Amino acid sequence: MKTYKFARYLLRQLFRFLYRIEAHGTQHVPKEGAVIICSNHISNWDPPVVGTQLDRIVRFMAKEELFKLKPLGWLFRALGAFPVKRGGVSKESIKYAIQLLRSGEMLCIFPEGTRGGGMGKKGAASLAVRSGATVIPTAVVGSYKPFRKLNIYFGEPVDMSAFSGDTSDSLEQATEEIMRRIRELANRGTASN
Repeated sequence: MKTYKFARYLLRQLFRFLYRIEAHGTQHVPKEGAVIICSNHISNWDPPVVGTQLDRIVRFMAKEELFKLKPLGWLFRALGAFPVKRGGVSKESIKYAIQLLRSGEMLCIFPEGTRGGGMGKKGAASLAVRSGATVIPTAVVGSYKPFRKLNIYFGEPVDMSAFSGDTSDSLEQATEEIMRRIRELANRGTASN
């Protein structure tokens, strides 16, 4: 935890200097309890950039290959990441994510799966329904070019009560709503830049 807080402080200062980051709407993120941050995905830098803007510890899923080199694996774990198998999230990873959420932790997921947009995957909605976590739509707006402004928008929680069933249709509708809210934040952020 000390390693995480120290790294977060250093990275927050670095990112604010390098990318002129401004975080908006952090008041929407609950200070305690299970939370899933659902963000768009424009760069490999998104996980640390989004995570460093919040005062809580944020956990991330990261591809298993990143943990194979011992120093890097130690660093990723210290920074809140845990490994998942490439080509799909394993049952163990899903169980672990639900366990983290049920114990009141915060998890950041990129429903698009890959950088550059696309259809949202149902994993975030499924985790939220199964754990009872609050879902916060989030948008990274701008570019990662040095000294250009980058904004992070945290939106109001998505009301998941209408999607309480763990059926495929219900999860599809929940995912569409989450993605709609992320796009709305991104569009609003783009218009105000």
